[in-house]
Amino acid sequence: MKGIYLFIFLIIAISLNSQTIYESSVDYPVYDGDDLGVTWKGNEVNINVWAPTASDVSFQLYKAGNGGNPLKVIALKRQIKGNWTHKLVGNWAGYYYTFKIKYKNTWLNEVPDPYAKAVGVNGDRGMIVNLENTNPDLWAFDKSPVLKYQTDAVIYELHVRDASIHPQSGIVNKGKFLGLTEVGTKSPLGLPTGLDYIKNLGVTHVHLLPSFDFKSLDESKSTPQYNWGYDPKNYNVPEGSYATNPYDGKVRINEFKKLIQSFHSNNIGVILDVVYNHTGDTENSIFNQLVPNYYYRQNSEGGFSNASACGNETASERPMFRKFMIESLLYWVNEYHIDGFRFDLMGIHDLKTMELIRDTLIKVKPDILLYGEGWTAGGSPLPDNNRAIKSNIKGLTGIAAFSDEIRDGLKGHVFTPSEKGFISGKHDLAESVRFGIVGGVFHPQINYDKVNYTKAPWVVEPNQTVVYTSCHDNHTLWDRLEIANPSISVQDRTSMQKLAIGIVLTSQGISFLHAGCEFLRTKNGVENSYESPDAINQMDWVRKDSNSVVVDYVQKLIQLRKTHSAFRLGNAADIRQYITFSKEPKEGLVEYSIEKAPNEPWKYIHVMINGTDKDQNVSFPYADWKTVVDDQNIFLQPDGGFKGRTAKIKPFSMLILQCDEYLIEPNLKE
Repeated sequence: MKGIYLFIFLIIAISLNSQTIYESSVDYPVYDGDDLGVTWKGNEVNINVWAPTASDVSFQLYKAGNGGNPLKVIALKRQIKGNWTHKLVGNWAGYYYTFKIKYKNTWLNEVPDPYAKAVGVNGDRGMIVNLENTNPDLWAFDKSPVLKYQTDAVIYELHVRDASIHPQSGIVNKGKFLGLTEVGTKSPLGLPTGLDYIKNLGVTHVHLLPSFDFKSLDESKSTPQYNWGYDPKNYNVPEGSYATNPYDGKVRINEFKKLIQSFHSNNIGVILDVVYNHTGDTENSIFNQLVPNYYYRQNSEGGFSNASACGNETASERPMFRKFMIESLLYWVNEYHIDGFRFDLMGIHDLKTMELIRDTLIKVKPDILLYGEGWTAGGSPLPDNNRAIKSNIKGLTGIAAFSDEIRDGLKGHVFTPSEKGFISGKHDLAESVRFGIVGGVFHPQINYDKVNYTKAPWVVEPNQTVVYTSCHDNHTLWDRLEIANPSISVQDRTSMQKLAIGIVLTSQGISFLHAGCEFLRTKNGVENSYESPDAINQMDWVRKDSNSVVVDYVQKLIQLRKTHSAFRLGNAADIRQYITFSKEPKEGLVEYSIEKAPNEPWKYIHVMINGTDKDQNVSFPYADWKTVVDDQNIFLQPDGGFKGRTAKIKPFSMLILQCDEYLIEPNLKE
């Protein structure tokens, strides 16, 4: 009998578990209109929310974004495609709202809708808004800089608060969107900070860490708070803690548009770091309070799967979340003039959704930049062959992924802080550096058996690879070099840092820099500073001044890349044709030439990278060589050099030479 009872119990358990999974993945009716949300149109407000599992839906209208009782509570009408609607007559712009659904005889929490374009303090209520009234002066004339090829981009990853919060930044609106609109700001030594500094540095794009409305900060508090922002709450709304007034939903929109306008007027594009792979809340998220379980993947036990390592993962393959992602991204492009997106843990998203995103956005903005992390933070029920992970990037033309091969080839394994990299003497990582130099495309001289994380190229073209050595995650490059090389001098560590940045900026693919790496940014050894205080995360403008020599070096490297197409060849065929590695490289040395590249004024370029602590003597074709880059200087218009075929490269440094033609070496025996 015990066996029979156990059998019955298992059948019931399996049935309940199956029901949970079924309810979360059932083919609900798909709403195919483009008017979900709450939109203001003159004397009428269109209310439209998708909630197919609800038995009732109510709409609460408030005078303010927090506190008080609703002015109206309206029962919405069910429509055949799972949406609930109502038309509210009157000019209600400036009022706030929530939705509440009844699910399985229980009223769930009040939330704004996922499509909310404006919110009150802490994003708990949506706001009815006339978006035209949020536009800065001359917004209609705002133009993005033109990006001819994606590999022309030099991306600068920046956190809004970090950029201006330092006490000596010279910026008035510290920690705010408006802080990055101020011009003429100076450090204590009278050198540029903020927007002026970024412009002078010469980068083509700023990549802003999450700037949408996120959960972790209390916008009603004026006390210092910090978070990177990878915990989304309202996807289509700027973060309120970066606004001068988080209570009025129009202010954050206007001020974020001013930030974008300011960068555009200085010929710098703006990329948003977007986090569609998970939400800050799970059970209580806006999505889950409107359609329980639908927007998230489930594990085999019927609970929330967690490839994000943040408590949940969204289900991009389900029609209504796929629709939401595409329409949300399109909204940022159309309403805010955004120039690109970096997808957090892009490997959680399915391939079809990423393809549809690309196809949709390039119709509106053909030169848009799309890239992301080609991995996850944990296992997912979505099969690997259906996910936007590195191994599948080949098929995602026009979408790039970060190359952890060159990142860790340069500095050592990212999660093993004590490990050295090629730039600090670990010479068996040279092939991983070569892999990155050619932008990850197939090159016949790369020995893929010796590359750290891949045994074959995972991209077809260089515009699918983001080449970098550090970002907001993990230690800053400066801190990492100190941890892995505790006994080296500051001078040698500085040389290593310059070398790493030099390799990134002369490699094929899309160049990516962590803000402040050019002035040896430190976080005092803190590895994961996502909620560390400003003292750890801030851009230290005094430190920038004290390392102005390194800043100048990097600034000229950026200009070198922008001026010379040889370092950003647009396709894999050209990389294979024009780049040749030394056939018998010395240990600790990476050496290659770029010869007669298209649209390149320098006919012959020779690049030598010394990852050792010793001088290296190198031989190459005899010519009248001019020095472009050495351990101390960048010569954008080189007029000095030597006639010969050998050179000495300083420890932990790069030497780049150029000439117009190879010469016949004189016979020294005659």
